[in-house]
Amino acid sequence: MPSNSYSRFRLLSFAEGISFLLLLIFGSLLSRISDIDLVMPLGLLHAVLFIALVVATFDVRARLDWGIGTTVLALVAAVLPLGPFVFHRAKREELREAEQAQTVRSAA
Repeated sequence: MPSNSYSRFRLLSFAEGISFLLLLIFGSLLSRISDIDLVMPLGLLHAVLFIALVVATFDVRARLDWGIGTTVLALVAAVLPLGPFVFHRAKREELREAEQAQTVRSAA
């Protein structure tokens, strides 16, 4: 897991989005058309990543001084199937700049 808060947020956002899609596609679909039931293991993985993403969101919120609107938007995006990807794209530059600034500060 990256030590940089912004890198951690970006990684968790991507991983949580992928886990949600896997849960929806493979978990739901395979349990309906075959005897393979992946809902429980994929659901557990998704739940852990979701909780980690919520914690990372509040960490980044404090560091970037996000308002309540941006924070709520980030949390709502985590609940929607493609939401983490859309939110990450919208905030990509802000997160990259903050990540680079933190890297420069820690190197100095």
